[in-house]
Amino acid sequence: MTAAPQYVALLGATGSIGRSTLDVIAASAGRYQCYLLTAHQKLDELAAAARQFVPRYVVATDTEAAAARDWSDLPADTELRIGPDAIAELVAHQDVDIVVTAIVGRAGLEGTWAALEAGKKVALANKETLVLAGGLAMRLAAERNAQILPVDSEHSAIFQAMQAGKSSEVARIILTASGGPFRHHSLEQLEQVTAAEALNHPTWKMGPKITIDSATMMNKALEVIEARWLFDMPSEKIDVVVHPQSVVHSLVEYVDGSVMAQLSPPDMKLPIQYAMSYPERFPGPARRLDFTIASAWEFQPPDFDRFPALLLGKEAAKRGGTTGAVLNAANEAAVQSFLDGEISFTDISRACRAALDSHDFDPNPTIEQLLALDQWARREVSAWITCC
Repeated sequence: MTAAPQYVALLGATGSIGRSTLDVIAASAGRYQCYLLTAHQKLDELAAAARQFVPRYVVATDTEAAAARDWSDLPADTELRIGPDAIAELVAHQDVDIVVTAIVGRAGLEGTWAALEAGKKVALANKETLVLAGGLAMRLAAERNAQILPVDSEHSAIFQAMQAGKSSEVARIILTASGGPFRHHSLEQLEQVTAAEALNHPTWKMGPKITIDSATMMNKALEVIEARWLFDMPSEKIDVVVHPQSVVHSLVEYVDGSVMAQLSPPDMKLPIQYAMSYPERFPGPARRLDFTIASAWEFQPPDFDRFPALLLGKEAAKRGGTTGAVLNAANEAAVQSFLDGEISFTDISRACRAALDSHDFDPNPTIEQLLALDQWARREVSAWITCC
């Protein structure tokens, strides 16, 4: 490498996406260097990553946990900052070239928003930013000349497949879903699903919240909403197909009937690297397909009766406005309640349905309204659990 390295701010360095991003950086032959690493509670892992990559800054967002830790093991050239407010300041620094937003859930919004405001290249793994405030986020990116490159494997696949034609020539986009561990379960069996069973995903190794979302197929519902904003595509042109092998990551059908697909083994390092390197490609650490080994790929329509979360996602993508914020927050609250043993697996979608039906819909909300509705939806789920 002779070109100057690009400096990366990695928000959520200790989660599954964060760790894969560090693998990409380590294998990049100096193309990328860490400017900032953040974590919430896995602070020993954060310090270990800092010793390996020597970023200019680390941010520990959990102030109580950070205050209780001895940070003498940090490299001499790495400065510690404590508290979430430091993230917005540091991602906007002129030396930051790429911001990888890998914080899961609503908690990732502020860092992503700050990166967009600063006009950065954003490798977006925090889908909740677009689910909660997709229209506002895309408008902000356009105003500040920021780039949003998708890290989700499905949206990366769509983005890559859309290089084959013009957006006006796209007939529909098709998100693939693994179907999770319960794609063959009956409704009666789904009622009895335990948290341990739901956390045992057959294909991907992810954090608990995303794994539960995959089991309910809420993850795919949120991806439908994300795709609607990311690709400026009406919900009627966004479909979902179940593909248990997770090799075809998504497809784009053009008006002439041609279908373009992106294929690779289920390994997040590939879409992460592509988001960081676009429009260039270079060899990386992701696994490769081996076509010398016999294999078969299945495609099945989703069952909306057994997995009603998909209908919620389609509805939110179509209506827009405040629905994404309410659905996202209600789901986060319901998933945590399921993990805590307070509700059943099938109650997750029921709680989300109740919150959507109860909220005061606004087609053109402000970011302040959306954040207020985020808190309202969490309280609404709590009340629903208490009364039901």
